Amino acid sequence: MLQPQAVIFDIGNVLTRWQPEAFYDRVIGEERRRALFDAVDLHGMNDRVDEGALFRETIYDWAARHPEWSAEIRLWYDRWIELASPRIEGSIALQRALRAKGVPVFALTNFGRYSFEEALPKMDFLQDFDRRYVSGVMGVIKPDPLIYQMVEEDCGIAPDRLLFTDDRADNITAAARRGWRTHQFESWQGWAQRLVAEGLLSKQEAGL
Repeated sequence: MLQPQAVIFDIGNVLTRWQPEAFYDRVIGEERRRALFDAVDLHGMNDRVDEGALFRETIYDWAARHPEWSAEIRLWYDRWIELASPRIEGSIALQRALRAKGVPVFALTNFGRYSFEEALPKMDFLQDFDRRYVSGVMGVIKPDPLIYQMVEEDCGIAPDRLLFTDDRADNITAAARRGWRTHQFESWQGWAQRLVAEGLLSKQEAGL
């Protein structure tokens, strides 16, 4: 089988942790966090941002609509970098090892247009991509088949020559249905092993 021509990384829970519940557990305690997430659809709010809505304005609007939780909701914007931390250094090392070998590396992420712009100077690895496919810019989020089609049309690479990792099964399934090679991310070590198996990196290069 021919090697992949490009490797595509999701960002949240692949290159940096994305576990808002864990952040709120640390900041306001698990019991209060459960009450907050039961009362307010924060993930739905974030989907609006990922689809291209304004970042700060959307979150502050939701805060205004839920005055009893306004301070907590605003944390989603005010402490967003903490919310999207810590970095997964092993994955970042793989990203850089691939690029050092001349393998094109793309991002395909559900990420707001404006939150991505704010994150760029704060998360250096976001600049280490040959192409960036950001849902908030594209106006469509994974796992909508259209977003994968848009990637194919833009990069011009056949689906079976694209290797994609994402932590969510629904996103992986949608890519696989289009013929992409896929890897459901659980750990950077497992992803490293897949890259070695595909002939893209040696074990040493992959940090194994």
